[in-house]
Amino acid sequence: MAGARKKMGGLPALGWWLMAVGAVRLAFTWSCFFGSAALCSAAYSQAQVTGVHGRTVGVWTMLSCTLCFLCAFNLDDRPLYAATFMSLVYAYGHFVVEHLVYHTVGAASLASLGFFAVTAIVWMLLQWNAYGSGPRAAKQP
Repeated sequence: MAGARKKMGGLPALGWWLMAVGAVRLAFTWSCFFGSAALCSAAYSQAQVTGVHGRTVGVWTMLSCTLCFLCAFNLDDRPLYAATFMSLVYAYGHFVVEHLVYHTVGAASLASLGFFAVTAIVWMLLQWNAYGSGPRAAKQP
């Protein structure tokens, strides 16, 4: 695990990965709001994406992007780490359900999204207790 905690430029490797995930999510958000919604429409390749739907997905993705950036610089903040982790699980879970149940997300889109989300989810799980001060100490009177 020593390699997983290797620091590059003062930021652990996991922090850099979360920055990359956040940057990809930022591009996705930008596309949903200001672009031709090309990225947004590509994710939902089997469905018609309306402007309202695209902007809703954009806001949701922007929140997740913000969590990724905040967590990248605050890996020792357990509640923020857990919130970021769960945002990744919820977001990817949403796309898995859209693919399996509603057939609105194609396999290629699911794989592309999964590359970033699943890598971050697994890495964060493996590093769950690697940052911070360990288990919380009992309160002393």
